[in-house]
Amino acid sequence: MGAAPSAADSNCLVRNEWICAEYLSSRASQLGEAVVQHIWITVLSVLLGLLAALPLALLARRYRRLEWFVVGATTALYTIPSLALFSLLLPVTGLSASTVVVGLVLYSLTILVRNVLEGLRGVPADVRESALGMGYGSARLLFRVEIPLALPSIMAGMRVATVSTVALTTVGAIIGFGGLGNLLFEAVNTQFRPQVLTAGVLCVVLAVAFDLLLVAMQRVLTPWSKAQVTA
Repeated sequence: MGAAPSAADSNCLVRNEWICAEYLSSRASQLGEAVVQHIWITVLSVLLGLLAALPLALLARRYRRLEWFVVGATTALYTIPSLALFSLLLPVTGLSASTVVVGLVLYSLTILVRNVLEGLRGVPADVRESALGMGYGSARLLFRVEIPLALPSIMAGMRVATVSTVALTTVGAIIGFGGLGNLLFEAVNTQFRPQVLTAGVLCVVLAVAFDLLLVAMQRVLTPWSKAQVTA
C-alpha cells in the first residue's frame, strides 16, 4: 500500500490552488469585512455623486453657456488616472476613506451629470406647461413632475456609475481603503492564488448585485415605463 498523503499535500492552501474551500472557511471574517467596506464606499460615493450631479445638471440646463464648462470639467476629471487623483487629494483629505470617496464622487459626476441633464431635457414641454398652468412653482415642478419623468435616464446613469465605482473602489487599496481591493493587491504581490480569485469573483458579484438591485428599484419607481413597454 502507498503512503498516506500528508496534511500539506491535502491542504489546497499549501498547494496554492486557485479554487480552495479551505481559504473561504478560514478567511470568512476577513472576506466579510472587505465586502462590507467595499459596499459602503460604493454606496456612499454614488449617492454623494448623485446629490452633486443634480444641481450641476440644473445649472447647465438653466444657463446654456455654462453647459460646456460643467460637462467638460466633469469629463476632464474622469481622464485623470485614479492613482494620480488620489495622490492629489491626499494633502487635503489625508490617508483616510475620505480620499477614496471624494475621488469616486468626482469620477461618478461624468456619467451622472450627463444622464440627469438628458433626463430633465427629455421631459415634454407640454407637460411642463400644463403643470405651470395648474399653479406649480419651480420647486414643485422639479420634484413632482420633472425628476419623476427623468428617472429612467437618471437610473440608467446610476447603474453605469455604480458598476464603475465597484471597480474603481479597488484602487483605494493604495491607501488601505479599497475593500476587496486590499485583498486583491495583497494577493497579487504574494501570488496567493485563492485570494486573487476570490476577491476578483466577489467584485464581479457585487457589481452584478448592485445592477440588479437598481433595475428592480427602477421598475418600482417608474411603473409607467414598464406599462409603456408592455403596451
